[in-house]
Amino acid sequence: MLTWPLAAKQAITNLSLTALLLAVPSAALAQETITTNGLSLIGEPKYADDYTHFEYVNPDAPKGGRLRQAAFGTFDSLNPFVIKGKPGAVTAIYDQLMADSMDEPSAEYGLLAKSVTYPDDFSWVEFELHETARWHDGEPLTSSDVIFSLNSLTANHPHFASYYKNVSKAEALGDHRVRFEFDEKGNRELPLIMGQLYVLPEHYWDGSDGRDISSSTLTPPVGSGPYKIADVDPGRRIVLERVADYWGKDLPVNRGKHNFDRLVIEYYLDETAMVEAFKGDRYDFRLENSAKRWATEYDFPAVTDGRVVLQTFKTNQASPMQAFIFNLRREKFSDPRVRQAFNLAFDFEWMNKNIFFGQYARTDSFFEGSELEATGLPSAKELEILEPLRGQIPDEVFTTDYENPVNGDTGAVRANLRKATALLQEAGWSIQDGALTNNETGEKMELEFLLRSPTFERVVLPYKQSLKRLGIEASLRVVDTAQYQARIEEFDFDMTVDGFAQSLSPGNEQRDFWGSASADRQGSRNTIGIKDPAIDKLIDAIIFAPDRETLVAATRALDRVLLWNHYVVPQWWSALRTARWDRFGLPETLPAFAAAGGFPDVWWYEEGFAAKRAEGTSASEASE
Repeated sequence: MLTWPLAAKQAITNLSLTALLLAVPSAALAQETITTNGLSLIGEPKYADDYTHFEYVNPDAPKGGRLRQAAFGTFDSLNPFVIKGKPGAVTAIYDQLMADSMDEPSAEYGLLAKSVTYPDDFSWVEFELHETARWHDGEPLTSSDVIFSLNSLTANHPHFASYYKNVSKAEALGDHRVRFEFDEKGNRELPLIMGQLYVLPEHYWDGSDGRDISSSTLTPPVGSGPYKIADVDPGRRIVLERVADYWGKDLPVNRGKHNFDRLVIEYYLDETAMVEAFKGDRYDFRLENSAKRWATEYDFPAVTDGRVVLQTFKTNQASPMQAFIFNLRREKFSDPRVRQAFNLAFDFEWMNKNIFFGQYARTDSFFEGSELEATGLPSAKELEILEPLRGQIPDEVFTTDYENPVNGDTGAVRANLRKATALLQEAGWSIQDGALTNNETGEKMELEFLLRSPTFERVVLPYKQSLKRLGIEASLRVVDTAQYQARIEEFDFDMTVDGFAQSLSPGNEQRDFWGSASADRQGSRNTIGIKDPAIDKLIDAIIFAPDRETLVAATRALDRVLLWNHYVVPQWWSALRTARWDRFGLPETLPAFAAAGGFPDVWWYEEGFAAKRAEGTSASEASE
C-alpha cells in the first residue's frame, strides 16, 4: 500500500513512497476485535503500545535553525487535495490519523488516533482520536473533521476516490471516535489505508469567506500538523514555520522529529540553474539524479574542503521500476512482440559505459532487490496462483526466467536487432520505403517521446538512432512541468518515462498501477493503460493474501506476468546520491526503510557545524 505522494512530487521524498499492510497478532485471532496503537503486516508491531519514541530518532534532538530545499517546476495552489492547479509542497501542515514507522517495512502508529480497533475479518475499523488535538487556530479537531475530510477528498480528486472506494459507510461515534465500514471482508490493508487519511478542518472550509475545498487557492489554509505556512511567493517560494505549541509535539510518534524551525522550498524552472544554486549555497540538500553530474561536477571548492558532504544511501525497500512506458491506448503498441522489439533495441550497456560512468545496474523486476522480485522459475506456491491463468498469460511465465537483452558490443547489438525485426514481422509490420509499416492498415511506426527534463535528451537520442535501424521514426518533445502533468493525466502521449515505487508489502495500490478499472480514469497511476483480467486476478491474490508466504508468492507471480507482457522498457537503478552543506546532525542509526536516511524528518540543524563552516556562509545565508 502506497502513501499518497502529494508533497513528495517536488521533494526528495518523492522516491520514498511507503506501503503498509495489517497483520493480526496470533493471539488476537480468536478475539472478536483488536484494539492497539500500532499495526504491522510482518510479525507483530515492533513498538509496544507504551513505547516512548522510535529507536532511529534522537529524542533529544535540538530544535531550531532553517532547512532550505529546492523543487523543480512551479506551483499555483496551496490546496494539494484537488486535481485543479499545481500544488506546492505543503502537506506538512496536516496530520494523518496514523504515521509511518521508518524502521519497519510495513507499520503505522497512532498520530491523531490514540488507538485503533478492528475485527478479525477487517470489515470495519474505528479510530479513537486524541481529545487534545487542535487546529492551528485553536479549534478542537473532532470526528466530524475526519468524516468531512473523507467526503471532500473522494469528491475532489480521482486518486482519493479510488483509494478509499471500499468505504461503504463513515460514521462519527461521538466527538472523538469515528468508524469506517468496508464493502468487502478479508482485505487486511483497509484499516491502514484509512490510517493514512489526511484530516482537514471542516470549520475552515465551511463556505464562509468564499473558501471552497474543491478549488485551488493561494491563501494559506489552516492545518493541525507540526508546521504552518509562514510566507508564500507564488510559483517561486514557500516558507513553513514550526508550530511552537503544536498539539502533538510530545507524542511518542513525533519525538525527535520535525526539528527545523523553518522549512524553505525554492522552485526552479531550469535544472542547470538549480545545480548552480546549490553550489552557491542557495539551498542545503540535493538529491542528484544525473550520473554525469555526480561524476564530473561535484569537485567544486566546498566539496574539496569539506563544507559540502557527498553521501549515498541505500534502503531495504525495493528499488523503483523506472522505465520507458508505452501508452497501450495507442493501437500500434497493442502487440507485446512490438513492445519487446523496443526493449531489444535499447542499448543500456553502451549508455552505462559512455553516458552514466558505469554507475547504474539494469532493472530486471518491478520489485527490484527485494524478496518480492521474481527469480528463476516459479515456485510451487507461485504455480498454485499461476496455473488457473494458463492460456491467459504469456507462456514464458512458466518456462523462462525473465532477463533483459544484453547489448554493448557490435555483435550483440546486431543479434538483438535481428531478433527485434523478426518479432515485428511476426506482429504484422515490415519495412516499406524505408519505414516500418503495418501490413494491414498501412500505418507507419512513428512515435513521440514526451519528456519534462532536457537531461533525458542524451538518453533518448541514441535510443532514437537504434529504433531508426528498425525503421521506427521517433521524435522527442520536452515540455514544462505543467504541460507534462496535464498530458500525462489525460494520457496524451506515445511513450514517456515513468517510475513505479513499491514497498515490501504491496496491496491495494496495485489496482491503481495496473488494474483495468483505473486504465481510463483521469489522473490514475495506470499510465500504461493496462486492461487485463488475469492481472486483475493477480492483484486480488495480493490484496486478499491470508499470510506473508502467499503475499510474496502472489507478488512474484504478478512481477513475472508484468515483465513477460513487455509493458515497459526497463531502465536502471542505483543508490540515492546526495550532497549537503555540512550544517546538520543526523541519527547514529538511520532508519532502514527510509530514503536518504530519513531526511529531513529526523535530522536537525547543528549549530556547531554551522559555526565551524562560517567561512563558507553566503550573502543569502547571512541575510535571511
